[in-house]
Amino acid sequence: MSSDTPPRLFDRTLLRHRRDRAAVELADYNFLVRRAFDDICDRIESITRDFDRTAILGGGPGLTDELASRRAGDKAGEVVSSDLSPAVAATLDRPALALDEEALPFAEESLDLVLAPWGLHWANDLPGALVQINHALKPDGFFAAAMLGGATLTELRQCLMTAESELTGGVNARVSPYAGTFDMAALLQRAGFAMPVADIDRVTVRYNNVFALMADLRGMGETSVLAERPRTHAGRALFLRTAELYAERFSDEDGRIRATFEIVHAGGWAPHPDQPKPKRPGSATHSLAEALGTQERSLDERTGPGGGR
Repeated sequence: MSSDTPPRLFDRTLLRHRRDRAAVELADYNFLVRRAFDDICDRIESITRDFDRTAILGGGPGLTDELASRRAGDKAGEVVSSDLSPAVAATLDRPALALDEEALPFAEESLDLVLAPWGLHWANDLPGALVQINHALKPDGFFAAAMLGGATLTELRQCLMTAESELTGGVNARVSPYAGTFDMAALLQRAGFAMPVADIDRVTVRYNNVFALMADLRGMGETSVLAERPRTHAGRALFLRTAELYAERFSDEDGRIRATFEIVHAGGWAPHPDQPKPKRPGSATHSLAEALGTQERSLDERTGPGGGR
């Protein structure tokens, strides 16, 4: 394998099969996606321009209707939806495509706005996917995404690892790794986006027990698809012990457990000559001290007796 080839962290064929299986009831479990998309719509509404052609990558059913009901829909123009899963794509408002985010079918500079409200956290080559999105955007086109971040399911991860260590003396990766906020801003810049930004929405969801949480993850199509996942069934004992540990460590007074979902929001612009540019170092005409109304001191000046640094 070439050193330039990204590692295969996720089995995307398995991911497609699991989303196919979840397609019929996906709308009943899409509460995190709807929250993320609501935030994305807020961001679009804050932009003082309109977009002629929009693509929505992933997220599942209901998003086109949500967009149309918002002021953001007036800005989005012609909209095409998509999903990795053909079964999910069949539930989307038309026009809709079944596509792989790692091999986008869009022509260069054919879109004005790309929204990825879910799913990029499953990309093996996230930098490559971002480069493709950038190329699909016209100059000064906008990209906004939401994906699961590094603290997602931290409680479940800890309890599974402890339970498996107790029962077998070893640990397997059973919960997927996710990107962090600073990673996303850097990746957007690396992919050629101008003015990249990233921030986090941390959500706590409460469940009756760990089995209810796992049922939600299956309904979302978000169970682990790690390429190096264990190939043998984990067994009832592992999940029972995990449930015990979860209840001991992460339950509230009413007995319900907490699950953390970290949603990383990221956005950036396809470069355009008229966009604001960062100023050249040393080009400032006023000092920070003047702006703050304080006295400027050189690095050699000391404060207090003996220089107290």
